Amino acid sequence: MSSHSYLEHHGMYGLMAEFKHPHELLKAAHLAFSAGYRKMEGYSPMPIEGLNEALGFKRHFVSLVVLTGGITGMLGGFLLMLWITTVAYAHNVAGHPMNSWVSYIPPTFEMTVLFAALSAVVGMFAMNGLPQPYHPVFNVPEFAARGARDRFFLVIETADPLFDAEKTRLFMDELHPMGVFDVEK
Repeated sequence: MSSHSYLEHHGMYGLMAEFKHPHELLKAAHLAFSAGYRKMEGYSPMPIEGLNEALGFKRHFVSLVVLTGGITGMLGGFLLMLWITTVAYAHNVAGHPMNSWVSYIPPTFEMTVLFAALSAVVGMFAMNGLPQPYHPVFNVPEFAARGARDRFFLVIETADPLFDAEKTRLFMDELHPMGVFDVEK
């Protein structure tokens, strides 16, 4: 068993570097991505423009899930109204046709919006891996104390193909962080 797989499966989640300023985290993320690291995450108490791109964030398919949910809701709403007016409660009102689609528009629209919104929430939760009541980064006292207030952190995970505990620590030290910490599972 290689040291990489040993660390990944026996207690170490990765290495964490702490920075005082957001531009330092952004620069470190760019350098880590340029060095070939792909399984990394940046933590910041505020949004940092360009951090997602620096970390190599890829688009998820939430928009496709929302579109699928909306189309499902639209078809479901329309077919439900069609079934109700022509089969379940077929009443001829003032000689109008049984399948008068114009009257289906409001319920169809409402079902489209409802299904799209619900699929957006479910899709976002699923693609973000939520709910996640525990994350190993909270095992680092520096992160737990200052991560949500005024410090910026870069974590390179042991799951990264390039991760080697010694080489990655040396690389992170070259980024001139305030400190480099082991992240235990």
